[in-house]
Amino acid sequence: MLTIGCHLSSSKGYTAMGRQALEIGANTFQFFTRNPRGGRAKDIDEKDVTQFLELAGTNGIDVILAHAPYTLNACSADEKIREFAVQTMEDDLKRMEFTPGNFYNFHPGSHVGQGVETGIDYISGMLNQLLKPEQTTVVLLETMAGKGSEVGSRFQELKAILDQVERQEKMGVCLDTCHVYDAGYDIVNDLDGVLEEFDRVIGLDKLKAIHMNDSKNPFSSHKDRHEKIGEGSIGIEAMARIINHPKLSGLPFFLETPNEIDGYAREIKVLKELYQEA
Repeated sequence: MLTIGCHLSSSKGYTAMGRQALEIGANTFQFFTRNPRGGRAKDIDEKDVTQFLELAGTNGIDVILAHAPYTLNACSADEKIREFAVQTMEDDLKRMEFTPGNFYNFHPGSHVGQGVETGIDYISGMLNQLLKPEQTTVVLLETMAGKGSEVGSRFQELKAILDQVERQEKMGVCLDTCHVYDAGYDIVNDLDGVLEEFDRVIGLDKLKAIHMNDSKNPFSSHKDRHEKIGEGSIGIEAMARIINHPKLSGLPFFLETPNEIDGYAREIKVLKELYQEA
């Protein structure tokens, strides 16, 4: 079975997101933990959480993915921005335990001229400060496109972060198709080779989720602009190969394409039709 969903608004709570996902043919979803530009998160409604867990259990929603705000930059040159990152992720991880056993994804950040090694040290340091042995949430580093001073556009950079994290069992990677293509990993013409390199550098056991996005820009552009499925430079045939690749079998796929809810419904339908049951 293909586990596929899209990014939904969390403004009305978990149960509303779960119902909306089911209405458009999804069996998972992604959401921001708070405003993507930062700020205080809404209080958790425990009644809503209980209703959602019942809905999920009845309808086969086995995993969901929370996304940290874009303003979270653990490797900023500004100490106050790094402190905000720590405070935000600490709060988010506590909130995640209301829906245990799920994923929390974040952009590693931008080193802003300090250098990649310094950025890696800051990111891993934050994770070592925050990850707890009792947490059930797995934290995912997202692969990045490499614009500006982003950390995480190369598999080796993600590996370097992971190697410095003490609680390895609490960590994983989310591979974004637009980002890796823009970063110079040719998932269109050499998907096997890209996955082999990922396995060699990081290990496929650490790959926990896929952001399924086409790209508005050409290969290795380092631009990071998502496009609707089949309408960008990656294309529908490559998307079909990705969702059907045996090494990606069983992973959840999350659409972050420039769509409203009806557009997501169409894309989910298309990808389900392209999916071949093993």
